[in-house]
Amino acid sequence: MERMAAMRAIKSVRLVVGMEVHVELNTRTKMFSRAPSVAAREFAGVGLAGGDDGGGGSGGGGVGPGPNVAIDPVVLGLPGALPVINREAITKSIGVGLALGCSIAKVTKWDRKGYFYPDLPKGYQISQYDLPLCFDGAVDVTTEEGTRRIGIIRAHLEEDAGKLMHEAPGASGSGEALEGSIIDLNRAGTALLEIVTAPDFCSADECVVFAQELRNLCRFLRVTEGVMQKGHVRFEPNINCVLELEDGHVVKTPIVEVKNLNSFRSLKGAIEFELHEQPGRWREDGREMSVGNKTTRGWDDVGERTFLQRQKEDAADYRYFADPDLLPVTIDEAWLASVRQGLPALPAVKARALRDEFALTQQEAAALTEDRAVCDLFDAAVDEAASRGVARHQAARLIANIMLQSGAKRANERSAAKVVTHGQGAQPVLVSDLGVSALQIGELAALRDGGRISAAHADELFGLLAEGAGLSAEVLATERSMLLVRDDASLDAWVRQAIADNAKAAEDVRAGKDQAIGRIVGSAMKLAAGNADATTLRERIVRELRG
Repeated sequence: MERMAAMRAIKSVRLVVGMEVHVELNTRTKMFSRAPSVAAREFAGVGLAGGDDGGGGSGGGGVGPGPNVAIDPVVLGLPGALPVINREAITKSIGVGLALGCSIAKVTKWDRKGYFYPDLPKGYQISQYDLPLCFDGAVDVTTEEGTRRIGIIRAHLEEDAGKLMHEAPGASGSGEALEGSIIDLNRAGTALLEIVTAPDFCSADECVVFAQELRNLCRFLRVTEGVMQKGHVRFEPNINCVLELEDGHVVKTPIVEVKNLNSFRSLKGAIEFELHEQPGRWREDGREMSVGNKTTRGWDDVGERTFLQRQKEDAADYRYFADPDLLPVTIDEAWLASVRQGLPALPAVKARALRDEFALTQQEAAALTEDRAVCDLFDAAVDEAASRGVARHQAARLIANIMLQSGAKRANERSAAKVVTHGQGAQPVLVSDLGVSALQIGELAALRDGGRISAAHADELFGLLAEGAGLSAEVLATERSMLLVRDDASLDAWVRQAIADNAKAAEDVRAGKDQAIGRIVGSAMKLAAGNADATTLRERIVRELRG
């Protein structure tokens, strides 16, 4: 077999990928117990003293109360402890299912998935097998290669496992390995939504776009905090290749499942590594896709390669059976209608509207719809600016610039400061967390639209507002002498003097050389001592020179 495979030439290689995505739901308590959930915002710091990245690897988060504190008899699987279903987790999962175009089961049940792992105290996982909560959905993924429809086979609820640590707490990247491993069960029992796609992906880029959009969707729906470093969202691509041989035969390589990837970079790297390696493995061993031939592999971020972990079990190996301690759940029409009514406009729909209505770029629209609080702040600020007489199209452009430039700069600064204090697992600071209200942002946009403040002063004012310097942007601008001169006579005098002082540049502008305008604008700004808007001066210079 090996010799024959080595002799047969490969004509072409086609990548095939299906995705399993695990989303930790931010319910206050765990899936089947009243123990606090580490995936909830209020428990963001719980974990080993050296950090809690949630990704099954080394630490790197902030200092928390310590390991094995978010537990109770149900989580530990102690005799006589009975599970109770978390209704909020079901409601959040239904919302995700609806957003993914899924059908929602009228009746769903719970199954025991039997396997042993040190961080799974009961020796089995409560999951769903033949009656998942959500099924038969589809989403569109668009890359430079075009748009592809990706089927969603199912989205089912289960409980998360704990976490094995192979390095001393806080030793991330130091190589300080332990003789054995230590177990933190804080994560065990956390409500986990597993989303399983059809094998419809044909490139690593498609997988990354899907992963990014799914994470953003779940954050937008407020069902997860979505902090990748904490393992709130983890990706497991199932990868194989279709090899077309020179002799006309078609061979499918065995499926490789790469486990617990918690960054988009590692997701892309793992898929591309397998695409490169699988044809060579087939040449060496001649193994093809079949029952029992699936393997799981880990990802080495440093070496940028996958490594073998174990042969993958098939469904029969898990010995699924209905959990005798949990009754099936009926999803009635009233419950479904309540969830559907509570869904906001979805990020993809909202982003498309921002591009179509306000001519925002795809990047701008994506940034404004990545988080629901940021999106709501943008919408409210546009309303505030419009109430002050700014055309909505212009208001949207100005506010997008304010939030994505001045706002994002301050948010990034505060996020960096939190990382220094709390570690890599610190919750990032968003523009909506800065304390600048929609009213204040709307005021800033109106001041800019009216030419009453410069772009530099708008940025400075935003920073002062973020520090709590005042309630009104206009009052603050007045107090700080930031309001620009709007007197036509003064503006015209500065423009004419600047033109006279830069005669050669003026002739170039008259000849159509727009790059020469900058020198005249700079001269006019000096004459105005910073009390005029550069855009306004530029417009007047062009009008003066070209009529």
